[in-house]
Amino acid sequence: MILRLLTGLAAAFAFAADVDAQAPAAPPTPLRVIAFDGGWNLPVWAAQRQGFFESNGVSVQLTYTPNSVYLITSQLEGKFDISLALMDNYVAYQEGQGEAKIPDNPDLFAFLGGDGGFASFVSAPAIKTFAELKGKTVSVDAMTTGFAFLAREILARNGITEADVTYVRAGGTANRYRELLAGKQDATMLRTPFDLTGKERGLNVLAYAESLGAYQGTAAAARRSWAGGHEKELIGFLRGYRAGVDWIYDRANREIVEAILIAHQRDMTPALAKQAYDLLLADKGGITRDVALDMNGIRTVLELRSKYGMPKKALTDPMKYVDLTYYEKAFGKK
Repeated sequence: MILRLLTGLAAAFAFAADVDAQAPAAPPTPLRVIAFDGGWNLPVWAAQRQGFFESNGVSVQLTYTPNSVYLITSQLEGKFDISLALMDNYVAYQEGQGEAKIPDNPDLFAFLGGDGGFASFVSAPAIKTFAELKGKTVSVDAMTTGFAFLAREILARNGITEADVTYVRAGGTANRYRELLAGKQDATMLRTPFDLTGKERGLNVLAYAESLGAYQGTAAAARRSWAGGHEKELIGFLRGYRAGVDWIYDRANREIVEAILIAHQRDMTPALAKQAYDLLLADKGGITRDVALDMNGIRTVLELRSKYGMPKKALTDPMKYVDLTYYEKAFGKK
């Protein structure tokens, strides 16, 4: 009798386990992500292609922004959950130094580090030296955010004063690239691989921003008000993004990564894709392997913003603009 009872219970448990095994998995939670268009999005493209986000419980709906104003204001309005942009943008708007009017007390914070910027100062074909820029126009995304201060610092270090050039707004890197090629401006900051495709079409690289030292370029940010109720999703994004980074750095995947670049990047050729791969995925200076924020790089952002930002502020504490909680829950403390 007891044996029959135990046998029946075992069969019931086995049936229940079989039912659980056959139950459909919960669908991944969609995340609305906004970013600037460019090769620095390789980890996202790869993670989408390989299903790394889905295997971590989320799916990414990627939208490209025309400029930083739209990116920041749309995220603060709740149209997007996560953004990928230059760290300077987040600092600027948190400090009330951004170009657009936003609600008081914004709650953006950075939680992931993407790269060191991949920035270079690039000029039109006819301009081959900094001295030739006097009286010319330099395009920026926005006058007070992004690479605007980086451009001003590079120009200053090369003998060009604020009065020597005229700054004009031209949107994100992709748009500035197109307008520089069209002859609408004379110089701008470009990010790899736009500098490579630009050189192929006659543009001149006058300086690389790495000469300024550590710099936090791309960062991922969210609103604290959203993140508080979406910890699982934020951790899933971090893990999916890092899996994408690991995959693109696997040299066995090089040909596929180059094909992804060609598919996503305007004017990209197979030969340029090889160059872009070598720069974007360099062992030193490439896309950030551990996706951690670079505190020294953020300090450089703060130094430039302290020097050029208005209203004038002395900014010194990187931790004011980041929250490492989610990174540490995803990967452990560094």
